[in-house]
Order: sequence, then structure tokens, then C-alpha cells
Amino acid sequence: MTVVEEYVALDLAALEAAASSVPDPELPVVTLGDLGIIRGIALAADGAVEVRITPTFVGCPATEVIATDVRAAVADRLRESGAPDIEVRTRTAMSPPWSTDWISDAGRRKLAEHGIAPPSGAARHAGGPVAVTIGRRPVSAAPACPRCGSADTRELSAFGSTPCQSLRACRACGEPFGAIKPL
Repeated sequence: MTVVEEYVALDLAALEAAASSVPDPELPVVTLGDLGIIRGIALAADGAVEVRITPTFVGCPATEVIATDVRAAVADRLRESGAPDIEVRTRTAMSPPWSTDWISDAGRRKLAEHGIAPPSGAARHAGGPVAVTIGRRPVSAAPACPRCGSADTRELSAFGSTPCQSLRACRACGEPFGAIKPL
């Protein structure tokens, strides 16, 4: 009997909660769970705990930091629960691709509270596949200013403090702000 077979009581939901609670390294006001980056956790055939992660886009510079932080959080949770030494690894899952639809309502609220305009619309996917749109996505309205709520904003730069953001300014209050690019 393997070490993992002896520890059948692995609480995968608790391990997924640990992974989901990791702050995003580029936007620490939200967690990986808020962003919908954690796609699931399972026990692999060889006994390792495997966490599926979907980065916000191909080539995201934070992907390796995210994977390292997730492995550490899950390993810490395993140790706290008294589990034997179990390998934790991450696997990048690019399908279905990440979309801003995966950002939770709580994540959108946290972004706005910290001066970052969330993408327009509400979270539509708590889990499962993202609907595929063939052709161009509908053009969304300009994001409202997270400070004063005005919809009269303009883009200063397509690139903000992270690759996932653009830099905008509010014409009403004059404040600049980051805005998550809708995908």
C-alpha cells in the first residue's frame, strides 16, 4: 500500500480552497480563486496532488510565481492536516482559455474597491467550460471610474501596470486608474 493510499482522507476541497486563497502576485487585492485561475485539484495516478491552473493569457509573466505559490500553499495545508509527504505539482491547462468571465463577483468588487476597474458585466462562470464566441466579441462600454463611478473615461495606454490592464483616466474626477482588459 502506498503512502497516499494510506492517507485516503485527503480533503481535496480543502486543498483547492488553499490554492484558491493564494493572492495574485500582480494584483494582490484578489486571490487566484477570485480570478478563476484555479481550475481544479485531483489526486494523480502516481499519488501526487495535482492542481490545474489557467493563466490569464499565454505568456503571463506571473505564471511560474503563481505555480510556486500554489504548490507551497497546498503543501502547507497537507502538512497542517497531518498528511504524509505527498508531492504537489501544478499543471497549466490552456483549454478552455481563461476569460474575464471567470472573475468572481467578489473579485470584481475587490478590484473596484482598490481603484482598478473590473471588466464590464458580471461573472458568468462559477466553473465548467467557458462559452466560445465565434468572430469578434461585442464591443463593451468604456469602464466606469472606480473612484467616482463616472462612465466618462478615456484610455491613456493599452498597457497598464500589468499586461492584463490598460491605463485609463476619468474625465469627471481627473483620476487615472487601471482597468482589467475584457477577454
